Amino acid sequence: MNRIAYMVIKSLPFVPAWFYRVCRLGRDQDPHTEQERYDYLRKLVKRVNKSGRVAIEVHGRDNLPAADGFIMFPNHQGLFDVLAVIEGCPRPFGVVIKKEAADIILVKQVVRMLRGISIDRQDTRSSLEVINQMTEEVRKGRNYLIFPEGTRSRKGNELLEFKAGTFKSAVNACCPIVPVALINSFKPFDIRSIKEETVQVHFLKPIEYDQYIGMKTKEIAHLVHDRIQEEINKFI
Repeated sequence: MNRIAYMVIKSLPFVPAWFYRVCRLGRDQDPHTEQERYDYLRKLVKRVNKSGRVAIEVHGRDNLPAADGFIMFPNHQGLFDVLAVIEGCPRPFGVVIKKEAADIILVKQVVRMLRGISIDRQDTRSSLEVINQMTEEVRKGRNYLIFPEGTRSRKGNELLEFKAGTFKSAVNACCPIVPVALINSFKPFDIRSIKEETVQVHFLKPIEYDQYIGMKTKEIAHLVHDRIQEEINKFI
């Protein structure tokens, strides 16, 4: 957590203006396009990451589908994950975040700005509503990010089992699945240090609908899990 305090202190003169702007852009009636909101947030995130002495190394950006309406499935290493993906991904996306984190100050405002969704993992009905909402929005051309492990690994670059249910929206929307491998994303916030760190973001080749049609969600979960772990193993 040392780095979070360091980032706040370094950015303190700008925080009030940033927070005000993020809140304004998060309003339901905000007139800006999704791309305009996202571009502002991405610019802010890049600045914060740099001030926190974290470099983002991006691989496979060209693997992102040409058309919007896809879902990214990254491994979940820590609190820094979404910041890493935002800096690495030029395309706007919504994010699904667990309910426990959705009310944290700034996290709440950023999620609203991304038009994200909070999910209560203990409430089956709530989970189904989130799946249905994601499905409809992806069909209309929005992109999303959801962590298939459900919670952060706490094992560094070792993955937990992927939950099959997180892939139901992709199956229902018949959309491309984009595996995303995060490497060393746990280091910025989980290690008590402010030394320079490099986080790698790997956008893997998308799995198109015709490649997973007919597969059970559990089989899809295993497929995505193994591709991400194989990519991580190449670089560590």
